[in-house]
Amino acid sequence: MLRREPLPAAKPDSAQWKDYIWGRDRQALPAAQVCRELDRPLRHGVRRLGAVARALCGLQAPRPKLEAPAGHSGAAASEGCSDRIVKMFFTCVCTGLNAGKPPAPEQRVRFLVGPVEGSEEKELTLTATSVPTLTNHPLVRGPAFTSLKVGVGHRLDVQASGVLVLGVGHGCSLLTDMYNAHLTKDYTVRGLLGKATDDFCEDGRLVEKTTYDHVTREKLDRILALIQGSHQKALVTYSNLDLQTQEAYEMAVRGSIRPMNKSPMLITGIRCLHFAPPEFLLEVQCMHETQKQLRRLVHEIGLELKTTAVCSQVRRTRDGFFTLDDALLRTHWDLYSIQDAIQAAAPRVAAELEKNLRLGLGTQQLHGPGWQWDNEEPGSALKGWTAGGAAGG
Repeated sequence: MLRREPLPAAKPDSAQWKDYIWGRDRQALPAAQVCRELDRPLRHGVRRLGAVARALCGLQAPRPKLEAPAGHSGAAASEGCSDRIVKMFFTCVCTGLNAGKPPAPEQRVRFLVGPVEGSEEKELTLTATSVPTLTNHPLVRGPAFTSLKVGVGHRLDVQASGVLVLGVGHGCSLLTDMYNAHLTKDYTVRGLLGKATDDFCEDGRLVEKTTYDHVTREKLDRILALIQGSHQKALVTYSNLDLQTQEAYEMAVRGSIRPMNKSPMLITGIRCLHFAPPEFLLEVQCMHETQKQLRRLVHEIGLELKTTAVCSQVRRTRDGFFTLDDALLRTHWDLYSIQDAIQAAAPRVAAELEKNLRLGLGTQQLHGPGWQWDNEEPGSALKGWTAGGAAGG
């Protein structure tokens, strides 16, 4: 708390000024009034405060280098759920790799000085001896694995949970292919009728309370059908397809119409799974979305129903061709479980990417199921492909 005391005549960086800032009497002023009185002197101290802030930021521990696929911004969710999971994933993998049995040390020939055998005199000679090389010893070199290339697919924010796809090694390039394929994702979104908050979350600052007795399942289904219809029209618009062609008809039958470039959030399917006012549960199939946009969707549904609604849960159940069955729970985040997940996902990743991207890639880019897994070395399977993980339970 700042104290009231006559302004000193000295410069802002003098000892007398510092005593004034910290204060020594018992009379206090509100912070706003003090800032008005000290407006000019405080401007002189901004540079010093900025230097202190930069020094404090420099005390943070170094973060692992994270690489995101094209089109994703790591700054938008720098400290979100995805980054924390990648840090834990990075630590688990490196710990497992470093805990493995190190290879036998290399041998080198050294000429050692020793006495001549069978000689009574103290004669010395050089003897060729094979000794281990200690340059690669863990106590000399330190841990063998200190860096690992880890990429994040479609991110999750702090308040979301579900499937999060990570790429290890060469698998990071496949994350970009997944992004360019414009694959859909499934979410279960839980809503709560009767109140509105500033951030559309249940634990946000309460803005309004409303009644919801007039809301029925039929009204909710009607609103969801209108939303799905409008987004399907937008999907055709962003796909740049001529609706009069045979190609557009066949793609529509297969359900493979995708936008050609970036677009707003597009909903390909939405339905109500459970309705028990004030709670309801939605299943949403969409692409190019963020979790905040899904929470806003719940808010807009509440407005269409002549009431208000907030989102209490967002859970991703499918990301492209990765589902909850492919995900690893937090208790299974160890080296061998991750290896098994990569090996199981590799054939499906190759087939699905070739199907969706329709690229004539050779075996050097989309390898078969046995790629690099004939080697029994612990870290061999981590050199490529992607694995799915569960975030937040």
